[in-house]
Amino acid sequence: MFNSLGPGARGASVLDLFAGTGALGIEALRRGAAHVVFVEHDAARARAIEEQLERDGLASRGVVQCLDASVAAQRLAADGAAFHLILLDPPYGEGRLTRAVAAAAAVLRAGGLIVAEGHWRDRPELPPGLVVAREAKYGETVLWFIRPAATQDP
Repeated sequence: MFNSLGPGARGASVLDLFAGTGALGIEALRRGAAHVVFVEHDAARARAIEEQLERDGLASRGVVQCLDASVAAQRLAADGAAFHLILLDPPYGEGRLTRAVAAAAAVLRAGGLIVAEGHWRDRPELPPGLVVAREAKYGETVLWFIRPAATQDP
């Protein structure tokens, strides 16, 4: 994913909406992201992300929220938050990707990018104003690079 983004994470504000282990957001920090908000609903995983950020010396640039992804996106939008890069890797096959993209759209900066990962069968339906700028398939996994419709391809 990050090889495809090139320097796209450098200086960016990033939202890792289904953080899991935090690997994607931590990689964004390692590649120069200014700040990452990690959203993980499982309390044990959220604590593990916080501990990993501490161990890696990245805690000052990362915030972990232990919330449902939709709730977190709504709260972030209400607070006026906006992100350059939003990473979505929800559990496969549960129908969450379309809802996650819609939630992410509410906190995407103009000219920003959503990178959604899922099984090829989970192709998200996009809300108005967003387009798939690029699609990369790796076996049964697909990365969808989603931008506002008026933005150039990545």
